[in-house]
Amino acid sequence: MRAVVITRGGGPEVLEAQDVEDPAPLGEGEVLLQVAAAGVNRADTLQRHGRHPPPAGASPYPGLECSGTILALGPNVPSRWSVGDKVCALLSGGGYAEKVVVPAGQLLPVPEGVSLTVAAGLPEVACTVWSTVFMTSHLSPGESFLVHGGSSGIGTFAIQIAKHLGIKVFVTAGSEEKLAACKDLGADVCINYKTEDFVERVKQETNGKGMAYHLIIFGHLSCTQDLHCHTMPLVPAR
Repeated sequence: MRAVVITRGGGPEVLEAQDVEDPAPLGEGEVLLQVAAAGVNRADTLQRHGRHPPPAGASPYPGLECSGTILALGPNVPSRWSVGDKVCALLSGGGYAEKVVVPAGQLLPVPEGVSLTVAAGLPEVACTVWSTVFMTSHLSPGESFLVHGGSSGIGTFAIQIAKHLGIKVFVTAGSEEKLAACKDLGADVCINYKTEDFVERVKQETNGKGMAYHLIIFGHLSCTQDLHCHTMPLVPAR
């Protein structure tokens, strides 16, 4: 098969498409995917620079999420999956290749109406937002939610899933263009943190009650300010 190989540490020029060996035979609960597209994450760029080695036993090739078609099933894969299914997957590495082996528990079905190209960018943001905001913090319909970095990958997904579940969404971003994009995705209150005090705006919009849930992207520098407008523990996205 062909794969993108990191030939040495450095910029994008160190990536080369090369002929490599096919993945190892499937183990218990694993599936083989024909990759259609792969997402690009910060960890991929760090790995390219030699600062983020893959976990022991993982593929040496970059790519932490991908989409594609199931080519083969290993022993004891759940019956919900079949050869030919269109899926996206969270990976420990190897998405920048024509084929990749994935534990079945890390597969997601491609949503109806979503192309395989777009689906390749879903697993990382979907798992991050769902695990932190809903599984850990139990954000519920009718509540309010503040997303810092609303125009980021995690932020844009958080806006959409929260609105789908009937939650009032506040966002911050650093430009009017970014705020407009957040509003188009459904954000209810959009705050430019460079020109406006988001703490005061949140208090105004909530009649002084503040915000129960905050999604903070990559240790956002606003943490101290967040403490002045929250009513429950903060939720770090990473």
